[in-house]
Amino acid sequence: MKKRTKLTLSLLSLASVALLASCGSSASKKTEIEFFTQKKETLAITKEIAKDFEKENKDIKVKVVSVPDPGNVLKTRISSKDTPDIINVFPQNADFQEWAANNVFEDLTGKDFMSNIKDGVAEQYAIKDKVYSVPLDSNAWGFFYNADAFKKLGLEAPKTWDEFETLVSDIKSKSKDQAPFALSLTQADAWSLNGFGQLAWAEADGGFDGAQNALRFSPKGAIKTSNPDFQAVAKQLDILKGNGQKGADGATYDDAIAAFATGKSLILPQGIWALSAVQQQKPNFEIRSFAYPGKTEADAMSVGAADMALSISSTSKNKAAAEKFVKYFSTAKVFQKYYDVNGEPTAVKGVQTEGKTPEIEGITRLTFTDKQFVWLQSKWDSEADFHTLTANYARTGNADAMAKELNVFFDAMK
Repeated sequence: MKKRTKLTLSLLSLASVALLASCGSSASKKTEIEFFTQKKETLAITKEIAKDFEKENKDIKVKVVSVPDPGNVLKTRISSKDTPDIINVFPQNADFQEWAANNVFEDLTGKDFMSNIKDGVAEQYAIKDKVYSVPLDSNAWGFFYNADAFKKLGLEAPKTWDEFETLVSDIKSKSKDQAPFALSLTQADAWSLNGFGQLAWAEADGGFDGAQNALRFSPKGAIKTSNPDFQAVAKQLDILKGNGQKGADGATYDDAIAAFATGKSLILPQGIWALSAVQQQKPNFEIRSFAYPGKTEADAMSVGAADMALSISSTSKNKAAAEKFVKYFSTAKVFQKYYDVNGEPTAVKGVQTEGKTPEIEGITRLTFTDKQFVWLQSKWDSEADFHTLTANYARTGNADAMAKELNVFFDAMK
């Protein structure tokens, strides 16, 4: 009897070991996909959605990756054949177009999840009639403002450039403890004024085509301080000089967000993507926005394009899992959760948007109209130096240096 009991216990022990080994083997077979996002301001909700996906797909692990200077990191990884499985791309950019043309990304034309996207949106970014990204929403650029402080000081959002200049002057005279602008003028975060620089040129030259003709497609060395459009751009940039929060010249993007959220500055020149970052700091005032003013009210403009757009690496070893996640992310039910945090105009069918983001309506009223153009860098070989020279002028006001830097930057493309 004892021998039989020992034998039974031994068999049970072996069965337990086998079961544990089986579980370990099953766990080790879990597929891991990397999702490389360039949007740190929505990192928290992106990770939350990834966790929700994992709960429904227990055989897949989603590693959400966010790094400083993501654009350059992504270029390095792609050039070294280390492309992430899923990438948050900006399909209007020249680098994306080159990568797509060179088959870095999977062709998504006709994939079932493309039916989740409003008709014609993905096709705007097609390369040789093939779709390489799933554009889920669109960014736009303008100005956030502290509506409570404006009301207290008897100020209103400007409708023209002249009104904008008067507004800044009034803030300086009426509020000694608050700066007009929350700025980030460090070289690393010079990108934060990209929208300002591009809109200034578009206003000076009559829109997208005019700005491209003046910058990208003009003869070499043609950008001069004596040109009327250059002078108009400099005059617009002058509104920033000396009007930022204390320490603005050395401030980062996060510093600018904090300066606005804490009420130290009353206007935040930034893309609408910044709303979630501001709200995370729980400001105690109502946020509203206005578009980039022009000579008349009808001349107001915005600039923007696809923001959270997803591409899949053509060399991914886990394409099925990657496609499953992209399909999940692009459904109305899931993207509603993202939209409720981010608030950018969305291309996902079925997402409820009406009245949900009054904070950005002053800017997004122009989205999907002829008053919002696609980022100018869609026709450029690069963009980083344009960011830097714009921020340099906002710090120094050196027109000669800006003209020289513009010619060096664009002459290389001509």
